[in-house]
Amino acid sequence: MSGRDGDVAERTQQPRPGDARPASVEYRGEAIAVTFDRLRCIHAEECVRGLPAVFNREQRPWIQLARGNPDDVAEVVERCPSGALQYRRLTLGPEERPEDPPRITVVPNGPLYVRGDFEYPTASGESVRSPRAALCRCGGSANKPFCDNTHLRIGFEAP
Repeated sequence: MSGRDGDVAERTQQPRPGDARPASVEYRGEAIAVTFDRLRCIHAEECVRGLPAVFNREQRPWIQLARGNPDDVAEVVERCPSGALQYRRLTLGPEERPEDPPRITVVPNGPLYVRGDFEYPTASGESVRSPRAALCRCGGSANKPFCDNTHLRIGFEAP
């Protein structure tokens, strides 16, 4: 699949049963590549608010890297609290550096936002290293340890 702004290479990572779409898609621009993992996205919308010309759910592909400066794209991707968006530089430029010391933010009646250099075990037995994650606190996520917004559906209230 190829878009106007560069190659889009799809790769599958544990899609949900019955869903043929790949869980993770990489979008490549000239200077930066952005990976989107739809199973980790909790729709915090930091991307669409931060760079709406680049991240627009109404267009296909929804990520248009040629419409933004790579440094601005990287800065907005780093705002994604769930880690659903990641980037890597294809040319010179700084890579994301995990926060040190690590930081955990409690979202009222929602997930734990974690920032730092962490490795997370998944239900499939794999490990995922990520500088950012939204971890389930309600116990109902189908994508443990990550939040999938089930807390909204079940009306989770933290003690």
